[in-house]
Amino acid sequence: MIRYKADWVLPIVDAPIRGGWVAVKGDRIAGVGSEPAPDAIDLGRAVILPALVNAHTHLELSYLRDRVPPSTRFINWIRVLMSARRQCPDASDPRILDAAREGISEARASGTGLVGDISNTLVTVPLLREAGLAAHVFYELLGFNTPDPEKRVQDSRAQAREMAADDSVRVSLAPHAPYSVSPGLFSAIRADLEGETTRLSSVHLGESQDEVEFLKHGGGAWRTLLEELGVWNEEWTPPGSSPVAYLADLGFLDSRVIVVHGVQFSGDDLATLRSLGVTVVSCPRSNKYVGVGDPPIESFYAMGVSVAFGTDSLASVQDLNMFSELAAARRLAPRVSARTLLESATLCGASALGFEREYGSIEAGKRASLIAVQVPAGVSDVEEYLLTGIEPGAIRWLDHE
Repeated sequence: MIRYKADWVLPIVDAPIRGGWVAVKGDRIAGVGSEPAPDAIDLGRAVILPALVNAHTHLELSYLRDRVPPSTRFINWIRVLMSARRQCPDASDPRILDAAREGISEARASGTGLVGDISNTLVTVPLLREAGLAAHVFYELLGFNTPDPEKRVQDSRAQAREMAADDSVRVSLAPHAPYSVSPGLFSAIRADLEGETTRLSSVHLGESQDEVEFLKHGGGAWRTLLEELGVWNEEWTPPGSSPVAYLADLGFLDSRVIVVHGVQFSGDDLATLRSLGVTVVSCPRSNKYVGVGDPPIESFYAMGVSVAFGTDSLASVQDLNMFSELAAARRLAPRVSARTLLESATLCGASALGFEREYGSIEAGKRASLIAVQVPAGVSDVEEYLLTGIEPGAIRWLDHE
């Protein structure tokens, strides 16, 4: 057994421990305390905390870093993204695989121990296992005019089942968004979700004003794009409601579904999500980059909604550093306590991904997925300091000793 002590320990489930220690036995946390521990490895002016959780990213898009410029309108950014992806259509292309590996390494180096990864191809599943990074991979399906959604889901489930090998990297199906997935495909994915209690799903929701317009009136930029792509469905009728109300009425949303972005959510939307036990994953840096505006993070918390954070992909963010995401969240939510934001980036994210018994807090029996962050002299509020944007050079992993 090894003990580590530092000036601070952040259990997440409790207040910071000044001069605390954490005991590790094998790959598990054996204990945490504050009494003298002369046998402990002294990390000095540092804070020990659980590894962060990136609850929403797209690792297979890492090869698009610096290839899709920022935009003032989401639909324009999407068009450039689609064009860039067409230039590298083979998911096994070394450029995609190598960039995904680099993205995984970058996430680890910046203190991330668990990810919620969106994949259209499942190429990241073996890469995550290879790197030893725990994950829930959401096999994302698109299809606004799918002739046989049940068959589509059945085939996709078979592909996902082939990738299932251990519990550290889990796979389930997820719809992309209301403007790219038909009601029938939503229902078929929901039926697959019901097939096993451990499965989760995820959906991009309430990201842009164009999405809101599309669902209310059935026109606008998304309809134009769907028609251009030849996938418009003349039988589809706009629900005339918000994105949240639409999926709630379809019976798709509940506590096993993560909703991502929520930039356009109203108070009524948030009340619905709270009542259903849905977690919102916020990606503030990406939202700014793609031109949809700032998410109402303070409103998420004020309405009692569970909040986690994600970076989104390297096509819409400069890095996969969750500490940078926390710094952006702090700027947008100055009235939310530092402890609450840190909980969102650890335990709330782990819970949303179904890993709350293993990750997200420093408690005996959980995995020793622990990092130590060096803290400069003069810092008195260590929780607030962790929201200033920590660079990888200040981060040390403790479970690799």
